[in-house]
Amino acid sequence: MKKALFLFLALAAVVSLGAQDFIMSNGAEPTLDPTLMTDVASTNVGIGLFEGLMAYDPKTNLGTPGVAESYKVSPDGLKVTFILRKTATWSDGTRVTAKDFVYAMKRILDPATGAEYAYMPAMVIKGAQEFNEGKGGFEDVGIKAINDTTVEYSLTGAAPYFADMTAHSAFWPVPQSAVEKYGTDWTKPGNILTNGPYLLKEWKPQEYVLLEKNAKYWDQKNVKIKSIKIYASDNDSTNYNMYKNGEVDWMHGIALSKIDEIKLRKDYQTSAQVGTYYYCFNVTRKPVDDVRVRKALAAAIDKKTLVDKVTKGGQIPTDSWVPPMAGYVPQKGIGFNPEEAKKLLAAAGYPGGKDFPTLTIVYNTNEGHKAIAEYIQQQWKNNLGIDVTLQNMEFKTFLDLRGKAHDFTIARHGWIGDYLDPNTMLDLFMTGSGNNDGLYADPEYDKLIENARLAKGAARMKILQQADAMYLTRDQGMIPIYHYANQDLIDTTKWGGWYATPLGFHSFKYMFKK
Repeated sequence: MKKALFLFLALAAVVSLGAQDFIMSNGAEPTLDPTLMTDVASTNVGIGLFEGLMAYDPKTNLGTPGVAESYKVSPDGLKVTFILRKTATWSDGTRVTAKDFVYAMKRILDPATGAEYAYMPAMVIKGAQEFNEGKGGFEDVGIKAINDTTVEYSLTGAAPYFADMTAHSAFWPVPQSAVEKYGTDWTKPGNILTNGPYLLKEWKPQEYVLLEKNAKYWDQKNVKIKSIKIYASDNDSTNYNMYKNGEVDWMHGIALSKIDEIKLRKDYQTSAQVGTYYYCFNVTRKPVDDVRVRKALAAAIDKKTLVDKVTKGGQIPTDSWVPPMAGYVPQKGIGFNPEEAKKLLAAAGYPGGKDFPTLTIVYNTNEGHKAIAEYIQQQWKNNLGIDVTLQNMEFKTFLDLRGKAHDFTIARHGWIGDYLDPNTMLDLFMTGSGNNDGLYADPEYDKLIENARLAKGAARMKILQQADAMYLTRDQGMIPIYHYANQDLIDTTKWGGWYATPLGFHSFKYMFKK
């Protein structure tokens, strides 16, 4: 859709629907089924519609009581029991019970569902991985509805982050009655049941979703914003123009082409984020199946100049995968070293880039991703003498190609932590992980991650550092480019309850107009 036409339709929609209490530009078309959510755009909407046992604290993004009013951990850390609120209901007034969490867990772990995030509960819940791999029954999975208000989890190890983890969409409840009645259409307006602070009033795919306050939500008296319109557009320039014109209250992500102008605005919000922008290798494909090639490509990129001259948004250039966290020492891959890069490429059989095949960098349509890809394309040409082409595609098509078909050699990627622990970055690369798009597989790495589940404190962090060093320092499984910075446009003198958070999650529940 051309920019002018999109802007005209967006303005027309605002007029036809009447003024909304709050309007957001979200960056992409969302998925509304919690079991199938994989991206930030979907989570942004989902946090308004659904709520897990724990929710994301609006300031820290640590877990805070959601559907569960309390929880307790057994002395050995292997059982975690949540007590649900008796006032928590679905939007049709029926109670949210422990069985809803059991059903949702069975659904996401069922191999027939093909949920990319199944690996996350499979990693920590006893028997979950076996069931997900078709090697065991669900009756052996460590989740049990003790009664309507009590759900118990049995873990594979004492995971100190487990309670915080349940704020993630992979652990949200799902309404069995709606799924069984409507099948894949259960998330459509009129069919969907939600248990969060908002209802789905309207959804026009590729345009917007409209949320309205859920009168049946257990804490509805503290929900101040009555309606929220969320645009799905990956055109940052259009989104920025709408924001400047007062047609959008919150722009998530910024227009790279306007970064110098945006940085001067008082309503520009930026802060460090627990996440890493990176280039993903499909390590099963030539020539990047050779670690020397991967290291050569990594060593040929001047990341500091990229951040200083191209992205310019407060990102932190990095050779590490895991961002700094309390008690954890991030490991490093190879740094910028053009001469070493040339030697590595020559050792792999491509001296001066001779006979190196023309590769393609694949990325989803976005002016920022394009600018980064063009910069890296030129770096590889200048420093290694190799040619690469660029290919952009619509976001969902790109996700399917990268995450399901794995039909790429090099693809842009990014990962935002799901909870505040190094494990949220490192479990990604276990063999068969639903988000292991580059198909990295090493039994030794898997064993280290498993051992970390059983360890505690400093010993646990040391094991995770070993895994980090194996994947990155030894194998250069991907190229970390920079640690993310949150970048948003919102006037916090006008809107309260919005805070810069380490994971970038924001709940509309806490927001209000000043």
